[in-house]
Amino acid sequence: MGISDITVKTIDSVDKSLGDYAGDVLLIVNVASQCGYTPQYKGLEQLSQQYKDQGLRVLGFPCNDFGAQEPGTNEEIQQFCDLNYGVTFELFDKVHAKGANQHLLYKTLTDSVTPSGAVSWNFEKFLIDKKGEVVARYRSGVTPDSPELMDAIEKELAK
Repeated sequence: MGISDITVKTIDSVDKSLGDYAGDVLLIVNVASQCGYTPQYKGLEQLSQQYKDQGLRVLGFPCNDFGAQEPGTNEEIQQFCDLNYGVTFELFDKVHAKGANQHLLYKTLTDSVTPSGAVSWNFEKFLIDKKGEVVARYRSGVTPDSPELMDAIEKELAK
């Protein structure tokens, strides 16, 4: 199963098929409002603004699995992102990125790329090509403006 076969819920609790993004390059990130990496929201928004017209879609999935750093409701998360970072990229319903209740999206992501295995912290990034295949994984310390990530995004957008 590819990610295109997976349905997720938007932050407004509406079902959305990831197949709707066919032809776009996706950057899927598990996000949290109270993490040391939370300022990456700014860089993710900059990536979204810089590349959205070329087909990049940044998708943020709030997650409370790591240090209970995303305790808020969807409404609180949305408000936090709007007020603090002006986030316009899409946010989704809270998911479990690891553990017994791991969301199918994260099971698929973590099984589909090297290194495989559980997400280790907030703001881990998965790059998905236009065909819906996972092409790269970046740990939390790789910032949105890192040359490594930006070069990979540009390479996928150019295909």
